[in-house]
This record gives sequence, C-alpha cells and structure tokens, in this order.
Amino acid sequence: MAKIAIDPITRIEGHLRIEAQVEGGAVTNAWSSSTMWRGIELILQNRDPRDAWYLTQRICGVCTTVHALASVRAVENALAIEIPLNAVLMRNLIEAAQYIQDHVIHFYHLHALDWVDIVSALDADPQATSQLAESISDWPLSSASYFAGVQAKIKAFVESGQLGPFGNAYWGHPAYKLPPEANLMAVAHYLEALDWQRNFIRIHAVLGSKNPHLQTYVVGGMTLAIDPNGQSVLNAERIALLKDLFARGREFVEKVYIPDLLAVASFYKDWAAIGGGVGNYLTYGDFPIGVGDPSSKPDLFFFPRGIILNKDLSMVHPVDHAKITEYVTHSWYEYAVGDAASLHPWEGETSPNYTGPTPPYKFLNTGENDKYSWLKAPRYENQPMEVGPLSRMLVAYASPDAPSHASVKEKVDTALGALGVGPEALFSTLGRTAARGIETWVVAEAAMGWLDQLTDNIKAGDLRIHANEKWDPQQWPRSAQGVGMTDAPRGALGHWVTIEDGKILNYQCVVPSTWNGGPRDAEANNGPYESALIGTPIADEEKPLEILRTVHSFDPCMACAAHIFDAEGREVISVKVQ
Repeated sequence: MAKIAIDPITRIEGHLRIEAQVEGGAVTNAWSSSTMWRGIELILQNRDPRDAWYLTQRICGVCTTVHALASVRAVENALAIEIPLNAVLMRNLIEAAQYIQDHVIHFYHLHALDWVDIVSALDADPQATSQLAESISDWPLSSASYFAGVQAKIKAFVESGQLGPFGNAYWGHPAYKLPPEANLMAVAHYLEALDWQRNFIRIHAVLGSKNPHLQTYVVGGMTLAIDPNGQSVLNAERIALLKDLFARGREFVEKVYIPDLLAVASFYKDWAAIGGGVGNYLTYGDFPIGVGDPSSKPDLFFFPRGIILNKDLSMVHPVDHAKITEYVTHSWYEYAVGDAASLHPWEGETSPNYTGPTPPYKFLNTGENDKYSWLKAPRYENQPMEVGPLSRMLVAYASPDAPSHASVKEKVDTALGALGVGPEALFSTLGRTAARGIETWVVAEAAMGWLDQLTDNIKAGDLRIHANEKWDPQQWPRSAQGVGMTDAPRGALGHWVTIEDGKILNYQCVVPSTWNGGPRDAEANNGPYESALIGTPIADEEKPLEILRTVHSFDPCMACAAHIFDAEGREVISVKVQ
C-alpha cells in the first residue's frame, strides 16, 4: 500500500492538493485539501452591501463575472428589487460568453493534456492528420501543410528543452491511447483555441467594459446605457459586433470543440465507468428568461433548478436553500457551537483555525480526526452534492418542461449515440467532460436568441437598464437577509448576505469548488473529489495521470502547472511512495 500526494494538482488558479492511498493498482482512499485562504467574507463586514459585488468578484480571476452576479442577486433579493428585462438579458449574455470561453479553455488548456500525448504528435503523418480532421468537421484549418507547420512548432519546443505550457507532464504514459494523428490534431486546436478565446471574450469588453472583473454591474440592474444611435453606449454597431462574436463562438464550438471531444472520447470509453463519485447532483439553475427574482422564481430559468439523487433520472427534486449547511469538522476553521455542527450560510462563521503542519509537510492528513483543508464541507440535507455542467445537463435532461430540455436531450442523445454508450455513461469522469462540451453547444445556440430578444426589446423602445427604486438606504428595512444563487461554469454558486442598518453584518459564499472539493464532514462522508477518486486505476504510482483526469474533469477553480512533492516535501517530477 502506498500513499501519494499531488500538490498543486490543477493547471490554473489556486492551490489544490490531493493525497491518495493506492493499493492493488487502484485508489482506495483520498483526501482533497485546499491550501490557500484569503478571507474575503471577513473583508465585507460593515461595508455597504451595494459594494459587495465589486469586492466578491475579486475572489477569482478565472470565473471573472460570476461572483458579481451572485452578489447583486443576493442584495436585490434582500431588498426585493426586480431588475428590468434589458438588464436580465445583458447579464445572460455576459454569463453565456463566460460559459463558452471557460469551457473551451478547460477542455483544451486545462484538461486535454490528461488525454493527449503532446510528444506523440511528433510521430504523426500530417497528411493522415488532415484526413482525420476532414472526416469529422469542415473546419477550414485542416490541410496537411497546416498540420505539418504545427508539428514543426512542437518539434522546436521539444528540441529547445523549453516545453513551456507542455512541460512537467507524463508524456509516454501507458494510459495515453490516442494515435499520433489524433494527438497532432488536438495540439493544433489547443493552439488555435488560445487565439480564439482572446478574440471571443471581447464580448465582455463590450458589455462589461473589461475582462476579467467586469465593471457594469450594479444592484438594481446594469450601468451600460442603451442608445441605438449614441456613442460609448450599447448601440447598433456594438450589437452587430456582439452578433458576429457569438456567431464565431458557436462555429468554433460546433466545428472544433465538439468534434474533438467526440474523437478523443471514442478512445477512452472505459472512462465511462470510472470516477462516478457521490451520485448526487445539485444545480441552482440559471439564465432567467423573464423578469422576476431569480432567487425565488426558478421557473424563470433556461437551465432548471433541481437535484438528482443516487443517479436516478426518473425524479428531479426541488431545491430549498434552507437545507444547505456547511461543516468545518475537517476544515481549518472553528464554530462557536463546536466543530461537529453544521451551519446554514446565514448563520455561517468564518473563523480560521489552522492546525496543520508547517510546510514542507509530508502529508496533511495522518489521522481520522485531522483537519486538512481550507475548504468547508457543504451538504444538502446532510448529503454531499456534485455541482457543475454534469449536474446541469442531468437535471435539464430529466426535466421535460424546462426550456432547455429539448436542446439538451437532442445533444446528449447525439453524443451518446456517436460513442455507442448509454445514459449511465454520464455518471463518470468521461460523462463529466462530455457534459461540459454539450452544455457549451447548448449555450452557444441559446445566446443568439437572447441577443435577438435584447435587440427586439430595444427596437420596441424599451431602453431601461436599472430599477431606481430602493437605491437609497433610507428606504431599506432596518434588517434584511438575501440569497443570490447562480450556476457558474463550475457549478452552483450562492452568496448569503445579512444587512443591518444599511451595512453588511454577515456575508457567506458557498462556491462550486467548495461543493466538489470540500473535505469529509462530521459523519466522515467524503466530498465529491474524494469519492470520485476511489476505484480509479493507477498504472504507475510515480506518475498518477489517472488522478489528474478525474479531478480535472470537475474543473477545479484552483491551481497552476501540476507539480509533485515527495515524502519530504521536495518538488520533483514524480510522487514518491511512502
């Protein structure tokens, strides 16, 4: 039996450490540890709640806009503010662009290298690669000469010894299955996606003034004025630019991302039985299609709100945020009522209590009662829940009355049919990765409709972007509580605010990677990462590529390039066995 550690495990943003026990060529136990804490929730205390969105948006520079959306919704919910339709649609378009860009970046730049062997691409035949690419898509950049040029770039990287983004990986690992030509095609599209996303996210510059950390949100609506004939506002010219950018985004998704996803998945169908995890799926739903409080009217949502329990698609359960609590039993915090308790976010406490070793450390978790993470352990009715694209697609797939159901079902059935697998394959590492692509496809189509709806509303003479009522704190109740719920690209995101005398008394955020990456609770129930890793096959304990595949399929919002630490805490390129 061996115990290994990967720290940090992700390729962008944050600090995530995975410790795993391996026996008989498979993971038998796992611990998910976040090793960074900043305390944004404490920073917000005693501030004006109208400023919270601006500060909470700085929680993450990858998710960019999602905390701003959850925050303004929380305050709007507390003060019973209903925003105008134009503001609803602008927020939808901003979020849709975030989904599309974020998912494409995840597939190519954060997850693809778990399946694609870059060095193998050097052995590819460019002509055969061209034939492969043309057989799955009519994307124009598919000639033999194009792929030969990409291959030459890779060769230059390798020969220079400076692999850059392709460094520090397990090239040649026996778990890689793609032929050289498929590897070369994927690498070419990896490089194309870098340029594509840089251009596509100009949508955020138009609607939000910048990216990341957009500037046009405000409690009560948006600050981007509308004037079809004006300057420095949302006018006809900028709407035309948005249409062009969304159209090009949809084209890339349909002609590059989805074909690549299906091509790669066809070689890894065994992963449709690996990484299933807790089997419970939660989504708050999102993309309102009308005016109303999103926190209290989930029937407004394009993606429905709901819960799937025990992988049972025959029943979608409703979501009641009052049933959400957080444990700190195994987290570096303490509760005044005792660490075995769980608290609803409105009663939540953020009291740091680090009890772990001083780095460099051998292992964070050495006993069953240890605290080992800066993440709390969220639970719904005391059950761990997976959140993210898979949860959204499962709930939409199982909700016939949802606006997105027909599109989701069509695309899920198309993908499953192309791979020759059934719906049970969705409950897996491969299913999690496929769901993200399917969702991108659905959102890329829907965004065009929301932009048309915004255009039609403007043409009808409605230029309203803000609900001016209740902006003055003198009009607020002395005390109020609100919840802002959204579904970020990585999953269910909630902000809970308590307001007293016009100031924030308490503020709590329960974020997607807390749901998925949180540690055990007081009953020793594993979090979703930990549960999904159990049973994962490991071909080489010193090169745990398979662990990366399953954890990365959740798209953790923590990390940089993957580094490995040995039992003494030294940074090396492989994990040492204990």
